[in-house]
Formats: sequence, structure tokens, C-alpha cells
Amino acid sequence: MTVDVHAHVVLPELEEAVAGWPERAAARALEARRTGPKAQAVSGPMIRERIPMLTDATARLAAMDACGVDIQLVSPVPDYHYWADEELARTVWELANTGVAAHCAQAPERLRGLGLVPLQHPHLAVEALEHALEQGLSGVEISSHAPGRELSDPAYEPFWSRAEETGAVLFLHPYGCTLDERLDQWYLSNTVGQPTENAVALSHLIFSGVLDRHPELKLIAAHGGGYLPTHIGRSDHAWRVRPDARGCARPPSSYLKRLYFDSLVHDPSVLRELIRIAGADRVLLGSDFPFDMGADDPLAALRAAHLPDPDFHAIRGANAASLLRLT
Repeated sequence: MTVDVHAHVVLPELEEAVAGWPERAAARALEARRTGPKAQAVSGPMIRERIPMLTDATARLAAMDACGVDIQLVSPVPDYHYWADEELARTVWELANTGVAAHCAQAPERLRGLGLVPLQHPHLAVEALEHALEQGLSGVEISSHAPGRELSDPAYEPFWSRAEETGAVLFLHPYGCTLDERLDQWYLSNTVGQPTENAVALSHLIFSGVLDRHPELKLIAAHGGGYLPTHIGRSDHAWRVRPDARGCARPPSSYLKRLYFDSLVHDPSVLRELIRIAGADRVLLGSDFPFDMGADDPLAALRAAHLPDPDFHAIRGANAASLLRLT
């Protein structure tokens, strides 16, 4: 089977719940400043024309059929509302988890789902994860950081522990970039910002020892893990020569074989390098469905790497089938 682990859904009930909050307006204004007016002018119409595929399961399935995808792992469009207070955060994760579950229930043999947790309130993350799993979801989607907290923050230890115990899948997908207005032209907020955020978040998990303490954590990094896998040699060098970079037990590159990465890197040679570094068993097909920065034909993008047949079929779906316990 062909399994796409990077696909999104828009949940109108959730959008209605956060609309009208001043903090929501402030978050949108910040995002507009970070991306710039030209990007905003392009993104708005692009998203609107894709709303049917983001909300209607029938339209989604037709698009999947057109590109030969059998199963999608569906996650909310990454706007995490980490500005929300505890009461609203509960509403956000409950609507996200039940909304994704309802969407996937329209085609349970073809759709699997991920929910949300409030990283801005670490003491609630385990409860939100449990709620997602109770809805029948495979795990949750998280961003690269929350306001004032990196993923290396000790406050997240109970969350990592419970995710490891339950076998929940964690999908690391950044939202925005903290380089702010430096990236507000030429869509740099996405083309440079997203790979940067992935690299920073994964480095926090590696160097802080999170992956030493939780070796069975099932974490998928979107966008091929950003810049980190192809530049991991610099991290290894720092680990060898600098005592302040010795937060992890082994060279950083060794931890890439414990993580999972989607295949969405937009370059066959980069994909081959990711496979060399992480292993063919750690790369999963990903399309970022249905956005313009994704792959309209993810299988064609995978074929362009000219991989050996066992690697091709592992990435096409066998790895994800094992990870998601598909039959």
C-alpha cells in the first residue's frame, strides 16, 4: 500500500471557537508581519481554492485516488493556538481531536488521524494526548516550540514518557519561524523558516538527552527534518570538541536513526542523502497535502530518487504501515 503521513485537514468548528479572541488577532498579525504582504496575498487564494480537499472527505479521497495514495495520516493545519489560556486550550484540543476523528471516520479504512496538545501548558499535555488516543487517533501533531519553551524543557518529560509508553505517534511540524521580519520577502518564511525550525527543534531533542531518556519515542519530522540531517556533521563535530555540547550520550548523528522523517525535501539528491544518513527504514512518504509547497504526486517525487526497489517500497508505505500498525 501507499501511505502518505503528511496531509492536513481544516476543522471549521475549531476555527469558529478561536475566532474573535484578541489573542488570535494578535497571533495572526504577528504571522502576517513574519511572512510579509506578498506572501499573504498569494496564500489566501491558494488556501481558499483547496478548502474542499481540506474539509470534505469525498474530495480528499478523490485526490488520493488520482495520485495513487491508499492511506493518509491526517493532521490539523498547523496553527496550534499556543496563545490560548488553559480553558480555551482545552476547547482547542477537544475540538481538534474529535474533529479529526470524525473526518477520518468517514473512510476509516483509508484515513488515520492525529490530534493536538497544548505545549504552552505542559502540565495538560498528557491529558490531551490521552484524549486523542481515546478518540482512536494515532497520536498528535506538535510544533517546534511553544512561547517561552523549547522541546528540551524538562516540563515536557511526562509528555514524552506517556507518548513512549502508549506508542503514540508525534508529528513534528513547525508553524511559523522566529526569525520574524528577516524572512518577510520571497516566501523565505517558509522556504528557509520551516527547515530552520525543524533543525532547531530536533537539535533540542537530541542535545538535551530527550532521546536518551526516551529511546522508543515515535517521532516523525516533517520536511525531511529540515537542514539538520544533511548538516549533521557540524553537530557531531561540536559534540566531539566542545564540553558544552555534550548533553547527549552519543554523537548527534546516531539519533537520526531513532527518528522518522517524511520524504518531502523537493530534491532527489537530498532525499538520497536523508536515506543514507537516517536509513531507508526511517523515511516515510509525505506530500503536505493539499498545499502548493507540497508534492502533488508524491510517488513520482519518490521515483525520481531512483532508489533500490526495497528502499522504494519501504518508503512508499511499508515503514508507515509498521509504524501505524496498519493491516
